[in-house]
Amino acid sequence: MNASRELISNVTDVVIDEVKAWQSRPLDEVYPVLYVDGIRLRIKDNGVVTTKVAYLAIGIGVDGRKHALGCWIQDTEGAKFWAKILADLSNRGVKDILIACCDGLTGLPDAIRSIFPGTVVRTCVVHVIRNAVRFVSYKDRKPLAKAMREMYTASTLEAAELARDEFRKLYGTQYPGAVDVWNNAWNDFIPFLDYPPQFRKVVCTTNAIESINFQLRKITKNRGYFPDKDAAMKLLCLGIRNISSQRGGDSGTGTWGWKVALNTLVQLFPGGIPC
Repeated sequence: MNASRELISNVTDVVIDEVKAWQSRPLDEVYPVLYVDGIRLRIKDNGVVTTKVAYLAIGIGVDGRKHALGCWIQDTEGAKFWAKILADLSNRGVKDILIACCDGLTGLPDAIRSIFPGTVVRTCVVHVIRNAVRFVSYKDRKPLAKAMREMYTASTLEAAELARDEFRKLYGTQYPGAVDVWNNAWNDFIPFLDYPPQFRKVVCTTNAIESINFQLRKITKNRGYFPDKDAAMKLLCLGIRNISSQRGGDSGTGTWGWKVALNTLVQLFPGGIPC
């Protein structure tokens, strides 16, 4: 069937309206945990195809359900971009975020604290591990992963520092890049050790968001580039909606071990969880 330009235009306008409605819908007042991560896209801008990053925010509600709060394509660098996103979440009804989990996104921690002063920002341990593994040959990845595990499963800061010293001795000469990744992330990583081990597994990695990003990459990977930002946003938002509908619709998917995490959050953030 041949579709007229008018029909295509009308369909496109409906999709744009859906995207705008989804991006502006009201949100919960409190999200105990917020994850932020991004995927790279090639988008034509002013006649030139450039690489931009689309960032996705996933919030875990008090009931333990995961919700895609929004998707934004980066136009500007650093603090201004993140301030706009956090202001958007606030304007849509979010009053507090207890823990934000991200991976070294420049300007994001300061932007979060400026809008939500009580939020604790944590680096994602999974990202630190993956960044370190990039420097390691395949045959050495298994023993190196075991050595890294001694750091992020340590029960105390002292134990983690001993494990880091051992890691440096074992791999500092052969894989200095992997050692540098841990050294650079260390100050943002060590607060992670304040939490009980069971709690760390539940909330302190961006695995929850990475599974969605993986599916979005499958949707976008076969497209050489997008003609503009709106085209990319339409596909991403429709993809997120379809993923959400497969996993439980607007109610989101549950979080494994959430009751343990919720009780820990009540202790860590007195008064932070609405009754």
